[in-house]
Amino acid sequence: MSYQVDQVRKDFPSLNSGIAYFDGPGGTQTPQIVGDAIAKAIVQPLSNRGTTTISEQNAEDCVVGYRNAVADLLNCDPKGVVYGRSWTQLTYDFSRTLAKSWSKGDEIIISQLDHDSNIRPWVQAADAKGVTVKWAKVNTQTSELDTQSVTDLLSDKTKFVAVTGASNTLGTRPDIKAIGSAVQANGSLFLVDGVHLTPHAVIDFKNLPVDFYGFSSYKLLGPHCASFVADPSLLETLSNDKLLPSTMVVPERFEFGTLPYELMAGVSAAIDYVAGLDKSAAGSRRQRLVTSLNALEEHEQSLFDYLVAGLTKLPGITIYSKAKHHTPTAYFNLKDVVAADLYKFMAGKKINLPAHNFYALEVSRALGLGDTGAIRAGLAPYSTKDDVDRLISGLEEYLAKR
Repeated sequence: MSYQVDQVRKDFPSLNSGIAYFDGPGGTQTPQIVGDAIAKAIVQPLSNRGTTTISEQNAEDCVVGYRNAVADLLNCDPKGVVYGRSWTQLTYDFSRTLAKSWSKGDEIIISQLDHDSNIRPWVQAADAKGVTVKWAKVNTQTSELDTQSVTDLLSDKTKFVAVTGASNTLGTRPDIKAIGSAVQANGSLFLVDGVHLTPHAVIDFKNLPVDFYGFSSYKLLGPHCASFVADPSLLETLSNDKLLPSTMVVPERFEFGTLPYELMAGVSAAIDYVAGLDKSAAGSRRQRLVTSLNALEEHEQSLFDYLVAGLTKLPGITIYSKAKHHTPTAYFNLKDVVAADLYKFMAGKKINLPAHNFYALEVSRALGLGDTGAIRAGLAPYSTKDDVDRLISGLEEYLAKR
């Protein structure tokens, strides 16, 4: 493996702060090269998209470059890449569009494991159309979303199924291939929220039994925006609300108003950066992404094992993240410790260790944590053993002072 975390860290100005960041699941730090790309794009000659003037062409290049970069990251058709301000905005937009074909008596399936952005838009759209919502339940003893918990709910009335690719709190990775195969065999549409999965694994959209997939760039070293992908031929069948003069061309007809060209340039730069995380990576950008993400996953898994080994030695700890297949994310509580107080204490030691339900409200409640949630420690491409040692040391100090 050619993953050199010390070299990676040199590219992130925010790491000079001395902060140990365990809040990556909520948003990663950004390398200098991404900031430079955003700045360059917004100060160069720039106009609305076109091909006549230099400024128009610059805008066009930002958009085309963005779609091609996302296509390489996910192995999808660039003509099926839709830009959005956030994953929440995209799920709301597409829930309204998909619900146009739903009617009373239809059914949809959603997962208790998910972030609320992949729950509430679908629930609200279903309620508006008189559609029945079925819930796939989490096994709170194992942290798993068993395949059967989803597939047992399928019926000839099922129009749509939404499941996360990985839990943003527990780190649980459901068997998307098995679930998707069953959903598509049932004739239903299947959407995967890849916001927490994409930064930690190789995604091969073309070879997944998935109709819709998306991720947020700021969870993967990029700017604050998101992408929604599908086969262009499927997008062609969807009739969304739009302004009359705006284009009917896919994917542009799902993007409203003037696009933020500078953010799109930032996404492209972030994906290019990820492709070079493994310095030995060679070939096309897609090939380099696969090599680098595999190297990153190996690095993060090794470091996560080290983190969990340290956590399990702490007195009174309850770790909720127990799934066999998972991202490098630990969700836990300490006996008689107010998580919010611990969060503040650790911040004073320059350790970002947030505590919340992190918008995964349903799974937090299922675990008996109510709306308060628990403590989350997530790893990112710049995380090190030294960071983990500081975290464990800080927790030990807090416990000793009680």
